[in-house]
Amino acid sequence: MRARLQKILASAGVCSRRAAEELLRARRVTVNGQFAQVGDSADPARDTICVDGQWVAEPAPPSFWILHKPRGVITTTDDEHGRKTILEFLPDVHERLFPVGRLDRDSEGLVLLTNQGEIAQVLLHPSYGSEKEYRVTVHGRLSSEARQKLVAGGIRLEDGQAAPARLGGVSFDEKRGTTKFFLVLREGKKRQIRRMLEALDYSVVRLVRTRIGPIELKGLGRGKARPLSKVESRRLLHYAETRTPTESSERSMSRGMPRRPASGAPRREKQGEEA
Repeated sequence: MRARLQKILASAGVCSRRAAEELLRARRVTVNGQFAQVGDSADPARDTICVDGQWVAEPAPPSFWILHKPRGVITTTDDEHGRKTILEFLPDVHERLFPVGRLDRDSEGLVLLTNQGEIAQVLLHPSYGSEKEYRVTVHGRLSSEARQKLVAGGIRLEDGQAAPARLGGVSFDEKRGTTKFFLVLREGKKRQIRRMLEALDYSVVRLVRTRIGPIELKGLGRGKARPLSKVESRRLLHYAETRTPTESSERSMSRGMPRRPASGAPRREKQGEEA
């Protein structure tokens, strides 16, 4: 089926549609050996589409799964050390899926898996402003000063300052000596929430991701997985189609496009575990 090259490249996980236009203008895309231009169409099933000389595989039909990751499981599809991975919770799924972002081994909650690189890019890249919501439990009482610093942003981390976060549902458990609250981020640095709270002298007791973009964890038991419903899939696709990145980040994404075959997984500058 013929489609615009921008859409084909985005669906194959090569880049966003806007970044695909930059690739076309830079004469880095060919169809059947001929340089393509912005606005050209092709049929991935019939035509040979290449970026920097590397073949772009035909996009697979969209597939979305949601998993409630338990603690002690790593968010990867393969582990050379033989540790338990998220794919062990999807034994009947035979298509190639990859996780959208990562949760560290000690964190729990929502992991979205898909074969759609463009959707993952929208959910992961901070320029799109996609929210990720977490339920956090820390030792001690969360002070007013700590709350202000989390909301205002600017907490210094090794890889730069943390962006502002949204905070809500704060409650202190006198018996356990712990504070529970919800934290919403629009970026995903490695172990960001744990490092932010450590910088404020708090240790995390429990960390559960409850939402990513429009997809929520509610109703799914720990260690359980299921495909997204038709309603959820439509909601996610509409969400991705209506998000637009900032101009500066689009330039950086187009400059950093891969010089290798597109595998469907989104390109990430860092592969560290979130939260």
